[in-house]
Amino acid sequence: MVSERNLSKNVCIIGAGPSGLVAARELRKEGHNVVVFEQNHEVGGQWLYQPKVEHEDPLGSSNVLKVHSSIYASLRLTSPREIMGFTDFPFVVKKGRDPRRFPGHKELLLYLQDFCEYFGLREMIRFNTTVEYVRMLDYPEFGKDLRWIVKSKEKEAEERVEEVFDAVVVATGHYSQPRLPSIKGMDAWRRKQMHSHIYRVPEPFRNEVVVVVGNSLSGQDIGMELVDVAKEIHLSAKSLDVSEGLSKVISKHPNLHLHPQIDSLHEDGRVLFVDGTSIVADTVIYCTGYSYSFPFLDTKGMVIVDDDRVGPLYEHTFPPSLAPSLSFVGIPRKLIGFPFFESQAKWIAQLLSGKRTLPSWDEMMQSIKEFYRSREVDGIPKHNTHDLANFKYCDKYADYIGFPHLEEWRKELCLSVLRNADINLDTYRDSYDDSEMLQEAYQSPHFAHLGPETF
Repeated sequence: MVSERNLSKNVCIIGAGPSGLVAARELRKEGHNVVVFEQNHEVGGQWLYQPKVEHEDPLGSSNVLKVHSSIYASLRLTSPREIMGFTDFPFVVKKGRDPRRFPGHKELLLYLQDFCEYFGLREMIRFNTTVEYVRMLDYPEFGKDLRWIVKSKEKEAEERVEEVFDAVVVATGHYSQPRLPSIKGMDAWRRKQMHSHIYRVPEPFRNEVVVVVGNSLSGQDIGMELVDVAKEIHLSAKSLDVSEGLSKVISKHPNLHLHPQIDSLHEDGRVLFVDGTSIVADTVIYCTGYSYSFPFLDTKGMVIVDDDRVGPLYEHTFPPSLAPSLSFVGIPRKLIGFPFFESQAKWIAQLLSGKRTLPSWDEMMQSIKEFYRSREVDGIPKHNTHDLANFKYCDKYADYIGFPHLEEWRKELCLSVLRNADINLDTYRDSYDDSEMLQEAYQSPHFAHLGPETF
């Protein structure tokens, strides 16, 4: 439902990464008073590279991480810059910067800093400030305005500060808290083991025998980077039915080997695989993904993380019992992130101003149950609940607020990259055949207002 009401709320946003920044812009645009809490000294979230990881728990077992970013030094984007920008702020090449279509991580940080400066967001952000605790001021009643107590601590301050907000937007990202497999003997393993969360550069693994667990994007990237320094790299994957691209990479490097899953780790350094083969390794690197974690958030059990399913959340954004005063931006994975975050932010801003309303509690819960059921029918594990990989879902979400659908060129460029990476894993970022789609993109409204000299 849409109405003309325009209420101004005091809103706390936790996190100044991509989702937090676009949420700040949209909330302010809608007339709300916004404070963004950012634990680091700069915007960027995951894209703010943190080279110093020596004080972090190698397996990230602690619930309180010292390092937020999981980016390694050589990381390049896996999507072309053309599809990544917010709808009204294209991610274009700037003079003196990384001109590649798949640039290094610093280029995306610079883009987010540009976004922050262009829209004047910095004045809303409290840097070096950690949110330690968020709780409801009163017990909620559906339909009644709810307020939140937010306890925060600035790095250099002695005292913690408690403030009351009308609404809280959680935008803390989901690539920080390591998700680890359960392998027999992990606790007894005497040699080095770590999660890719703290992998930064290949040099510490020189002349080592390294087992890389998981052949997702980071596992493949790290495996390929180690071939020039490590003695041997052994990729352990759930399935040996790997992409043509990975097969070609393995065939090029005699020190890169593929194995099935690990059966057990042994005190003498032996790694036993489920097919009965074994090797003696110096290091095990777990490239096994990340878990959702909100250690600061107390909802009295109304929002929980169960095997990486954050719920219940209506459309991955709103807890039915607490919305719209509590919302989450950036939970879904495997989609074109920035435009989706933007649509989430607009919906939240308009709900808080009273321009729109959510369905009833019963309707939202029914929708969530139907979604869970559809995932079960499709055989999707609970921990992949928020892995959407679905353009139609993004368009359906956009329709709730009259947000534009993803452009066809954006979808096609995305699919073209996935196909190319599947076949040419080690070259897809530098060798591509999508010039026609690229021209279509440059002539679209997203880019057209910039003028031809931009390209």
